[in-house]
Amino acid sequence: SKAMDEAQELYTQQTGVTFADTQYKASGELNEMLAAGSYADLEITASKGAMDTAVEKGYVDESTRTDMFTNELVIVAKQGSNLKDVTLADIAAGKYSVCVGDDSVPAGNYAAQALSTVGAYQPPASESGKTGKDISGKEGSYVGITPILQTSVGNVCKQAENGDVDVAIVYSSDVYRFGGVEIVGIIPDDTHKAIVYPGAVCKDSKNAQAANDFMQWCITDPDAQKIFQKWGFDLS
Repeated sequence: SKAMDEAQELYTQQTGVTFADTQYKASGELNEMLAAGSYADLEITASKGAMDTAVEKGYVDESTRTDMFTNELVIVAKQGSNLKDVTLADIAAGKYSVCVGDDSVPAGNYAAQALSTVGAYQPPASESGKTGKDISGKEGSYVGITPILQTSVGNVCKQAENGDVDVAIVYSSDVYRFGGVEIVGIIPDDTHKAIVYPGAVCKDSKNAQAANDFMQWCITDPDAQKIFQKWGFDLS
């Protein structure tokens, strides 16, 4: 949200184009809003799966779909926790209380995928025998641990910041976005699907060209790139 606010401000300075409204919600909630008839010109989700749903349901114009940014999954704790080098195996062993996103939150799906590689998450029967990037991270169950589940990655981060849990699994960009937490472990990329943020112009957009122009500017303009990198995002 902070990266996008800053990018929009710069874009307005450069082009004179203004933004009527920007909603920052969990990716699943954004799709629910579009399904309920909410109007938007551009949708950016935190997972390919959420954008796949938007395409399948006809919320967006598939021809405009663009992978915009990437991210990494990290383990965080409140600042000054003195924790370090926390691993998935540590969490699976029950050494720490943990918070992750629920099924509607892409960060929660990625966390479930990662935890499945150490036996702490069991996928549904339809994905039996699979782990990591080969599962959806949805509709399964946690094994040997009882994480606190939250409906947004912001709430997940807040649990760690407040000390309500020892650790939380979030995006590296959330450390920049929310503050109050520190990275105490890096989750290997090969334990979960690639974290990609796709964007697409919405099907009913009355400003389709302007929306697409802004999306392309975000990933090609050098000053825009600096903004997103500053807030912890990598370019796709």
